[in-house]
Amino acid sequence: MVMGLILGTLQLQEKSQQEAGLFRELSIAKQRIQLRFANNTDLMQSMGREFIGSNNYDKAKNNFTAEAETLVHANHEIIQILWIDEKEQKQLSIPPSNIKLDWLRTPNNSPIVSEALKKAIDLSAATNRAAFSKYLTITIPGDELVGKEIRDVFWQTVPQFSGNEIRGMVAVLYSTQGILDIIPGELKGQYRFTLITDEDKVLAISSDKNIPKRAFSNQTSLDLGVLSPNLSLRIDTYPPPTNLSFRMLIGVVLGLSAFVVWSLWSVLKQMQVRQEAEANLRAETNFRSAMENSTPVGIRAHDMNKMITYVNPAFCDMTGLSADELIGQKPPFVFWPEADKDALNEKINRALEGSMGEEKKAGIEGSIVHRNGTIIQTRTFISPLINEKGKQTGWVTSLIDISEPKKIRQELAAAQDRFVTVLEGLDASVSVVSNETGELLFANRFYRDTFGADARGHFDLVGIDAVAPPINSELESEEIQLLNESTGISKWYEVRRRFIPWVDGHLAQLLIATDITVRIEADDLMRQHEERMQFTSRLTTMGEMASSLAHELNQPLAAISNYCMGVAKRLQGHMDPSVQNDILPALEKASSQAHRAGTIIQRIKGFVKRSEPQRSSCDINDIINDATGLVEIEANRHRLSIRSHVEENLPKVDIDPVLILQVLVNLLKNSLDSMREAYPISSRWSAPPVTISADLETSTFPAMLRIQVRDTGAGITENVLERMFEPFFSTKNDGMGMGLNICRSIIESHQGRLWAKNQMDEEQIKLIGCTFTILLPLEITDSGASA
Repeated sequence: MVMGLILGTLQLQEKSQQEAGLFRELSIAKQRIQLRFANNTDLMQSMGREFIGSNNYDKAKNNFTAEAETLVHANHEIIQILWIDEKEQKQLSIPPSNIKLDWLRTPNNSPIVSEALKKAIDLSAATNRAAFSKYLTITIPGDELVGKEIRDVFWQTVPQFSGNEIRGMVAVLYSTQGILDIIPGELKGQYRFTLITDEDKVLAISSDKNIPKRAFSNQTSLDLGVLSPNLSLRIDTYPPPTNLSFRMLIGVVLGLSAFVVWSLWSVLKQMQVRQEAEANLRAETNFRSAMENSTPVGIRAHDMNKMITYVNPAFCDMTGLSADELIGQKPPFVFWPEADKDALNEKINRALEGSMGEEKKAGIEGSIVHRNGTIIQTRTFISPLINEKGKQTGWVTSLIDISEPKKIRQELAAAQDRFVTVLEGLDASVSVVSNETGELLFANRFYRDTFGADARGHFDLVGIDAVAPPINSELESEEIQLLNESTGISKWYEVRRRFIPWVDGHLAQLLIATDITVRIEADDLMRQHEERMQFTSRLTTMGEMASSLAHELNQPLAAISNYCMGVAKRLQGHMDPSVQNDILPALEKASSQAHRAGTIIQRIKGFVKRSEPQRSSCDINDIINDATGLVEIEANRHRLSIRSHVEENLPKVDIDPVLILQVLVNLLKNSLDSMREAYPISSRWSAPPVTISADLETSTFPAMLRIQVRDTGAGITENVLERMFEPFFSTKNDGMGMGLNICRSIIESHQGRLWAKNQMDEEQIKLIGCTFTILLPLEITDSGASA
């Protein structure tokens, strides 16, 4: 059987080598054909570019004709080359149709050849690539030799571009029989090549000679281009004749087989003699076997090479293996656990070498694996085996089953599994991380579904990158918020943690995290409702205070104004003219400011009551001058300055001058406060001034009046910039947080906009001040007035 298998293998190997050689030759032929078509396409592109790129048509035509004739004579697969202009008209034909190509004009061939050429031209024009036509079967009457060589033909069209436009095409008529001439002659002498289509239609064949049934064949697809039709190349070969060496090999195999049969017959004779000797020994060993089989202790014997030579039934029951499977094994044994093989192998080597010392008396603790996978814990005792001559011939080992502790551990494991099942069913995350290594020791289902299978989620809940040393063993509880980076959803967790001793004796951190997002959201919603109620209450109180203050302050301000005017009238005509020129203007200004203060209070009172601004056509230059005049005294007191710039010929705007003046005064004071914080008092005289400017914003339609208050202070932080216009929000210790909110409300009541933007130093990347921008419409619409 072995010899027969060898012969079959050799024959298969020889067949495989022949098939590999056949595939290699087929690949060579395929590469030659593909390379020829690629070269032809490149030549067509080059010829077409020279033709359409030349300024001399006659010279270009002669060059194209010469190159095409050379190509037709050099390549047997090319029948004809045509130059077709951009109107799809044939301009050149190489060779001319009247030279050995009369069959192209026959009634049977001309329509199908022209139609195939037309379809190839349309396909090239649509795809801007070289395209192929379908295969055409033509007939050439009167010339059997030419008809055999030119039976199946097809067109290839190569578009020629000038810029992005097609200026013409080169069309090539190929013969399928000529394609086989591309294959080297030595290959065609050894193999038969056939061109076939997808429908197994034979287009061309290199030889008409039939091949025997045992011939090897292979087939591959010819990819001639992107838009080429499917064409396959098949190769057939003849098997080599049976040689003398193969016959000699068969003879040698038959001889060896006869020798094996004779050897088996000799061995059978020797076995008969041996059986007689074994019968005598069997009687002597039966008594010993009866004693060994009656004990529950597993016994096995080893020779001096540590190979098992004997096992009793008790040992077979321990391992679940038969005696035949056990006898002959050497360490490491198959019944040893895979993980303990190295350790057990070291122990038995030390025991057999006699280096165990006192440990030998206590036995060797280990474990064996039953065939069904059960692990049995054992204790092994080893003693030398001495023959009748007093010479040691091996060892005898006895094994005692000590698996009872294993049963106890299994019960503990079952209890642990029940406990883990309970933890897996909790709707809270439970995780344990080693305090020494940071390794995730345990994680329940909720933790794995929420944070994954690593310790990263545990550390995120703790808020640190590693487990901190324990301060105490008490249960610590806190609430934290985590953002899920994959979903972008933020959740709140109530985290309870404590340090516990793990099963290996090392300290570990237990963490229980409960999702309290719903509760936090409910608390936050309740807090927002309370804040809205407080905000509404404070706004109501402020409105009442504004009304009360307006009522209380109007009378003192009116009295001040009357007193100032009365004093001015009494002083007129009773004082020195020089003194009168100094005192009377001051008294008039004081009376005017008292009157203005009363007007401001009345406007604020009306604004709180949601009344409309009292608009009038105003010059913004006058309002800016009044604002800078009111704030300039405070600026000089703090060693700061204010500079105004108003664009010339600004149109008048329909606004409430008192309210807009109050807004500009508020913004200028805020800018002065920012400058005071940014510059110490010793360097304020050199500080840049606070600037207020007015111009037209033409980027909007219609154009609007733009007022900007700019300072070079410390700027505004992002968190303050987001909330600075909210009611009752202030960064000043004595501020009420209503100034900027009222300013924005005043501007919005004028259908305008107010915002703030920090100025950045691009080189040093730092804040260099802030700019408040006001946009006011030049004309107030009716919809805006009613709003």
